[in-house]
Amino acid sequence: MGVPVSQMWTVSRYVITQRLLGRKRYPLVLMLEPLFRCNLACAGCGKIQQPVDVLRKELTPEQCFAAVDECGAPIVSIPGGEPLLHSRIDEIVKGLIERKKYIYLCTNGLLLDKHLHKFKPSPFLSFSVHIDGVGDVHDQAVCRKGVYETAIQGIKAALKAGFRVTTNSTFFRNADPAHVQEMFDELTELGVEGMMVSPGYEYEKAPDQNNFLPREQTISLFQQVFSKAGKAWRFNQSPLFLEFLKGRWELECTPWGNPTYNLFGWQKPCYLVDEGHVSSFQELMDLTEWSKYGRASGNPKCTNCMVHSGYEATAVQQTFTTWKGFWKTAKLTLMGTKSTSAPFPKPVASTKISGQPASFPHAQSDLVPLQVPENITESS
Repeated sequence: MGVPVSQMWTVSRYVITQRLLGRKRYPLVLMLEPLFRCNLACAGCGKIQQPVDVLRKELTPEQCFAAVDECGAPIVSIPGGEPLLHSRIDEIVKGLIERKKYIYLCTNGLLLDKHLHKFKPSPFLSFSVHIDGVGDVHDQAVCRKGVYETAIQGIKAALKAGFRVTTNSTFFRNADPAHVQEMFDELTELGVEGMMVSPGYEYEKAPDQNNFLPREQTISLFQQVFSKAGKAWRFNQSPLFLEFLKGRWELECTPWGNPTYNLFGWQKPCYLVDEGHVSSFQELMDLTEWSKYGRASGNPKCTNCMVHSGYEATAVQQTFTTWKGFWKTAKLTLMGTKSTSAPFPKPVASTKISGQPASFPHAQSDLVPLQVPENITESS
């Protein structure tokens, strides 16, 4: 596993404590979105579909600290938007390190090398760089040429400076299992601490609505990817979640496990489904009708979801509070996962992204109708 022992110990102690206190629902990771603006406009993302006046706004460090203290989760993920565009992101990170929170600062990597001097290496800080493939495969996914090369240079610079670096990858219908395996090999050789993977969620506002994976195709994809289980591959995720993606372990969503705080407050009910906001974390926990969410609820918004932010917390909880989950995790950690035997499918002649064949290069406007609004981004 690509997770430091100190972090695993902190999380296990936290989970066991919640269990001993009799708490049925508790957060594991706070998804802290200090801004929505981004310097990319990816076809599968619904996070920057906000009015320009909203995209210009930022949470203050004080607002971030208050949310972190109120929530109490041991891990804080800082997505966006692009967090490195935040004018005071270094202050936010410094304050969270002082609180001994494990931080994953999510970035597309375009500004990583440029802003690295603002931070100091710490066991509590990891840069989580978004990588969806090697070379043009990644550039096509993020709808801009040259992003992969810049992100890799940022990763190398961060590693050289002594920072923890992980990656996060989102896969859609057009993902090629062989290309995913190649990406795992290259990132492992590069020396990243661990990789995080997830199928894309069906954001209602995403420009591209044609490429989200149904649940059955998600399982098929990950079975094909792990038909070659690289011994050196390290994942920054629970082994049970990876088994879940391959259809080998049953998990139900715990949407309260990764609550979200952003410019509008606490998002109901989770990071992926936006049904309004409340002013306090306690209100989110007490007043949300949790039985209406998750695949078992029959909610159509949850039918195909297998995203880490919904299921990783469940996997961690099962690991540390059930003997079955603990022994399965121990076995997978010590002995590794077995290669799956799923055959690769025949190549698809043409996969559509916003009406365009899956080839590259294209102009960004050809790949996605959304453009990043002017005057809200920092040049890469």
